[in-house]
Amino acid sequence: MYGPVLDGRVAVVTGGSRGIGLGIAKAYREAGAHVVVAARKPDGLAAARAELLRIEAGGEVHEVVANAGEPEDAERCVEETVSRFGRLDVLVNNAATNPHMGDLLDLDLPRAEKTVRVNQYGMVAWTRCAWRAWLREHGGAVVNIASVGGLVVDPHIGWYNATKAAMLHMTRQLAYELGPMARVNAIAPGLVKTELARAVWELREPILTARLPLRRLGTVEDVAHAAVFLASGASSWMTGQTLVLDGGATVLPIGVEG
Repeated sequence: MYGPVLDGRVAVVTGGSRGIGLGIAKAYREAGAHVVVAARKPDGLAAARAELLRIEAGGEVHEVVANAGEPEDAERCVEETVSRFGRLDVLVNNAATNPHMGDLLDLDLPRAEKTVRVNQYGMVAWTRCAWRAWLREHGGAVVNIASVGGLVVDPHIGWYNATKAAMLHMTRQLAYELGPMARVNAIAPGLVKTELARAVWELREPILTARLPLRRLGTVEDVAHAAVFLASGASSWMTGQTLVLDGGATVLPIGVEG
């Protein structure tokens, strides 16, 4: 589908065993890349590997057990990647967590710290490791999977969205700091039909889509297409930017019925 736009390149995808991360790993492999998927659970990684290997195109597949919120795991994964493949061209910061659902004032410190550690600091730690191990000398691309929640107000996941808003700012900051060798861009998806989000969309899909200009929810493939673009030479003069993929949700006028 993509052609060999990433032929021979090496990509690390955090949270790559399911959902959007796995979708991006599949797309990168179809585009010719060697793919390293990192996630916390060995069983999930084994299943992801088997699914990726069913794709006939692409390079090698390697999996690493790693927690996105642990800088030591980031360093180990990056070192293992460079040792195995001799390079690291693309880093996808996809892994995220959301242990708190509810009002901000009901948030306790342990869950606040866990969310920031994975979603916000984790992005910095993984990018730092990739930068020092390869990108600083050879160049490449960082793709951050944020959320449209970083741009709007949500009554239930305000703290999660705050970390995603921080990710959007850090994308711009890192684009400045790492240029011209590395490009850093982000994707801000709206509601995507993943298993993880099934409880949100399954029973309410007709209501959720009724007012969207495109009248449908997002798919993993929608995000994967954008991730291939941001990792490839097609976006070579693009850095510090955020692609919003939300079916038009953020353009809806206030107070107008569908």
